[in-house]
Amino acid sequence: MTPFSFEWQWNIEYLIFFGLLYTALSIVGGGLTFVAIKTCLQLMGFMRERHFH
Repeated sequence: MTPFSFEWQWNIEYLIFFGLLYTALSIVGGGLTFVAIKTCLQLMGFMRERHFH
């Protein structure tokens, strides 16, 4: 049973669970997108890697 089924009954527990689930997935997806863009920019030479010593 999914939220797109006709029999789905929205409860506060489902809102909390899916809210936290999609928040966690957004954070992970945003982090992966950031890393992918940064890596592409470094490979093309637009960004230099910075070393802090």
